[in-house]
Amino acid sequence: MEKQTFAVGDRVEKVCLVCGGEERGHVVASVTKRGQISRVDCPKCSTRSSFKRDAKRTGRRASADPGAPYDRMRTYRTGQTMTHPTFGIGEVTALIEPQKIDVLFADRMRRLIHSRVQA
Repeated sequence: MEKQTFAVGDRVEKVCLVCGGEERGHVVASVTKRGQISRVDCPKCSTRSSFKRDAKRTGRRASADPGAPYDRMRTYRTGQTMTHPTFGIGEVTALIEPQKIDVLFADRMRRLIHSRVQA
């Protein structure tokens, strides 16, 4: 059986103790020479922590349910995933204003609108 290798910027599920024990998508910050994850960053609290492989709780984010297509009329909450037509799969990390959210995509954090009332 071949081991899965990772690259900096990939997303994995990990329990964040700083965020109160929530399991959320983390961004790979560093990998070993063999492509195994050594450190990850939490997108919500910006904590960098070590990574230990636990087969039951972790895996590449892309293998998880990618979420519904992004819709600016829909109201999102922290932790939800979406599929944006331009930016790809992302996870809502923060609610900024009543109609703005921060979403972590593979390339970077982006601010999007949500809860728009149709005029």
